[in-house]
Amino acid sequence: MASPRISTPAEAVAAVRPVDVVALGLGPAHPGAFLHALGERDDWVDLQVNGALLTDLYAVFTKPGVSFRSGFFGPAERFLRDSGANISFVPSDFRGFEPILEQLHPRVMATSVSAPDADGYCSLSLHAGASVRELHRCGADPDRVLVAEFSEYFPRTYGVEPEHLHRLHVDEIDILVESDAQPVNLADVEPGEPDRAIAEYARSFIEDGATLQTGIGAIPSLIAGMLADGPGGGYGVHSEMFTTGLMRLHQAGKVTNENKGEFDGYSVTTFAAGTPELYTWLHENREVRFLPVDVVNDPRLISLNRKFVSINGAIAVDLQGQVAADTMGGRQHSGIGGHEDFVAGAALQLEDRSLLCLRSSTMQAEGRVSRIMPLIGDGLLVTTPRHQTDVVITEYGVAELRGKTVRERADALAAIAHPDFRDELRAAAETVGQ
Repeated sequence: MASPRISTPAEAVAAVRPVDVVALGLGPAHPGAFLHALGERDDWVDLQVNGALLTDLYAVFTKPGVSFRSGFFGPAERFLRDSGANISFVPSDFRGFEPILEQLHPRVMATSVSAPDADGYCSLSLHAGASVRELHRCGADPDRVLVAEFSEYFPRTYGVEPEHLHRLHVDEIDILVESDAQPVNLADVEPGEPDRAIAEYARSFIEDGATLQTGIGAIPSLIAGMLADGPGGGYGVHSEMFTTGLMRLHQAGKVTNENKGEFDGYSVTTFAAGTPELYTWLHENREVRFLPVDVVNDPRLISLNRKFVSINGAIAVDLQGQVAADTMGGRQHSGIGGHEDFVAGAALQLEDRSLLCLRSSTMQAEGRVSRIMPLIGDGLLVTTPRHQTDVVITEYGVAELRGKTVRERADALAAIAHPDFRDELRAAAETVGQ
């Protein structure tokens, strides 16, 4: 097989027109050198870039004539938006990104990949997400441009044969770029004492042989550490995001994936983000398989995992059990992601549990504010509806809501609020459901 021609980032961005539509995957899929090179041009008239969870402050998004439409905000989106850049949020859960992308039909698709192997295949590395099928469609269309950027720092990872191969062939790729870009270094957040208390409560729901989904943050990392250091084992992993904490659980020999449903024998995920150690560990590691988000986040497939436990965070919960997880102060803070899918999937079997973990209060300019409130409002939007909420955990205890009346839910939630707010929440609970 002839070696493919390797382009520079500058050569790749020359293929983008001043009026054009470009699409990216989420976070770890972003081709860093290509995006930085876009920022070296000043001739943009109407460049629309579509993606989610920027991992750097790319200068292109500060240029006149450039807009970014994001399905999930991270710190970079928030900073750029607050600095006056044209950054907009597209409401959708993670699974919904795929039909939106197909409808958009971008002329240019760009992604990060691993280096080509001896057979000319580039692994999609740290991200399968919602873009896999559109990448193949783009590569097969002579009127569209598929850009793939590889770096030695992006690991070669695997899908599940024969349907989900998690790779592109160099013959599909229009422009193959080599760079020294590195994946985002997402270090673990330092936990506080409230986080430790929450993690201890959450740990009690995880039995030997449970299959886990965890998000990012101090509490999931703490829980993974407790499990890695504790006496139990035989765990499985079915998680939208694969983290450094889940790697530690593997390294401790606690993950066997023998008690799952559809995907016995390996951990499944749709993207990974963490420390450089995680990316090194993932390289050519067949213990972890990357699948498209419509597979990983399918509530029916989630429910097939035996003793499944979903662990997610929230910004606020009201006495009805409604959850706000992506807005703050009337502004977009993060995104919907797979939050609702994993809560819904865990609700389909009695032995499965969905844990929503949050500190009971937060400090703001006006003083301490309760994160358990009478009703979602004041700049918050509902991310997960009340009928799907199962277990809510704060540093003050556990509220199990499944099967409870609205009044019983309200009483249980008021009981785990910060002590400064319990009396007023108990008074508000008396009117819930009337």
